[in-house]
Amino acid sequence: QLQASGGGLVQAGGSLRLSCKASGFTLDDYAVGWFRQAPGKEREGLSVISSSGIATNYLDSVKGRFTISRDNAKNTVYLQMSNLQPDDTAVYSCAADQALSPNGIFTLRAMTRSRGLNYYGQGTQVTVSS
Repeated sequence: QLQASGGGLVQAGGSLRLSCKASGFTLDDYAVGWFRQAPGKEREGLSVISSSGIATNYLDSVKGRFTISRDNAKNTVYLQMSNLQPDDTAVYSCAADQALSPNGIFTLRAMTRSRGLNYYGQGTQVTVSS
């Protein structure tokens, strides 16, 4: 399973680092992504990273503010978020899908559905105050 952690309450302009840790399997062969869902809004895919860590993709609205990375030795993928704004308030979760190649990634849109990827994690709440 996947477990997201690291959320919390932060002021606008602040930073947080989220962690997505796998248990029961190793992330080495999986592409991993982050998505979020705010109350009353659709789920939004934010970023994805290949199993190699080389290929990444970001939603335009978070480019330059969010950075995805991974530490396969720790079986964990991170999302470093900076310059957070109130619109970033949401429950953040992660998902993983077995990669066909080391640099393969799935689409951000794939995370907008509740099924289709191999694993979906429990979320962590991020609240940004103005």
